[in-house]
Amino acid sequence: MARNEISDEAWAVIGPLFPAPKATGRPPVERRMVVEATAWRYRTGAPWRDVPERFGNWNTIYKNFNRWSEQGVWARVLEKVQSLTHQRGELDWVASIDSTIVRVHQHGATLRRDTGGSIELQEVRGGAA
Repeated sequence: MARNEISDEAWAVIGPLFPAPKATGRPPVERRMVVEATAWRYRTGAPWRDVPERFGNWNTIYKNFNRWSEQGVWARVLEKVQSLTHQRGELDWVASIDSTIVRVHQHGATLRRDTGGSIELQEVRGGAA
């Protein structure tokens, strides 16, 4: 198995979560190949147009990805994988958020607030020093 291929074991878990191909219309693309192409695209950070031809037409891959996103398929895949990983005790829910990239909502940025100020300001207001 190549590094960039989805294992048969992993596909057995997530494969059934994808919609079955329609019986009419154009010939369906292989679901596993679309998932593999999507994984390649996110792993590399490349634009959709740069998905290698070995995966098929980039536009077909994107349209399937987008349709499955709208249908909630990717969310179900994530839930399933997280659930199985959690059951095995292999899921760590620790998260780290870097405050340099966390922004306040636009409506919260202009709120008045008491910053404490200097001791003299507190005395003028009648506060304790």
